[in-house]
Order: sequence, then structure tokens, then C-alpha cells
Amino acid sequence: MDKRPKHLGWIIAGVVILVIALWGISGYNGLVSMDEEVNGKWANVETQYQRRSDLIPNLVSTVKGYAKHESQTLEAVMAARSQATQVKIDPSNCTPQQLAQYQKAQGDVTNALGKLLAITENYPDLKANQNFLELQSQLEGTENRINVARKDFNDAAKEYNVAIRRFPKSLIAGICGFDKKNYFEAEAGADKAPKVEF
Repeated sequence: MDKRPKHLGWIIAGVVILVIALWGISGYNGLVSMDEEVNGKWANVETQYQRRSDLIPNLVSTVKGYAKHESQTLEAVMAARSQATQVKIDPSNCTPQQLAQYQKAQGDVTNALGKLLAITENYPDLKANQNFLELQSQLEGTENRINVARKDFNDAAKEYNVAIRRFPKSLIAGICGFDKKNYFEAEAGADKAPKVEF
């Protein structure tokens, strides 16, 4: 006579369903955490670009006092800054084209700033101005922070993208609509070092 309980099959099936449900919940929560990590890293990128944008008016004002006839360069810096601050991206549904537009706008600011800093060579008094030196130092530090923030964003996006493509989390990602994140990529011509002299 079989001494196993009648409902042992139902109990085993219930346990298997419970384990699968717990795995699904854990996998989903892990992907949500990774998605938020990518969004947080994007916010850090924007924060560093905002810091640079905030420094530009002070830098331009300082240079303006010394280099009055360089108005075209000063206006180009302010125009690039204005254009860059108007480009907004939602990291949760960012397309490669939007990211490229954002990156181009920020690249235009970098180029304009390079030209602005290059003209300072013609103004020895400006180069010795403590306010200018401090702003220049802060700008250099901000550019380094931007590079770190962009790298951190790309690292978080890579980790997330790998997770949503690997089996079995790819099943959860497909069912729940977790899409691939785009990366910051090198700008065209970035393989050639810019020539800026101080």
C-alpha cells in the first residue's frame, strides 16, 4: 500500500511555482535596480555639464574685461552654452540620435571654450588674473569630472545591457519591457588630439 499523502503532487507543484515566482520577483527587482543605477549615472553626467555651464558666464565676464575686441569668440561661447542647455534627454527612453544630438551640443561648448582659452595667450594681464586662473582651474576639474561621469554612465549601461540579454533574465526583460540603454561614444575626430595652446 502506498503511504505517500494523496496531495504530494500538488504540494510539489505548488513549491515549484513558488520558487519560480520568487525567482521572477528577484530578477525583476534586480533589473529595476540596475535601470535606476543607469538613470542615476545619467543624472551625474547632466550635473557635471550643468556645473560647466554655470562656470561659463563668469569665465566670459572675466575675459570680456581684458579682451573687448574678441566679442565674436565670447558670443560663440555663450551661444554654444545656450544651445547645450536646451538639449534635454530622458535616459529611460533615449535614442542614439538624441544622445548624439546631446553629445554634439556639449562638444560645441567644448570647442568654443577651447577657442576662448586660446585667445588668452594674447593677454598676459588676463593670464595672471587670479579670478581667471581660478575659473580656468575649476573648468579643467569639471572637464575631468565630465569624463568620469560619462565613463560611469557607460559602465552602468553596459552592466544593465548585459543583464537584460543574458538568459534567464532576458525572459523577464522581454516580458517586462526592459530595453537596451545607449552609450556615450567618441565624437567624430576624437581620435585626433585637439591643439589648444595656453
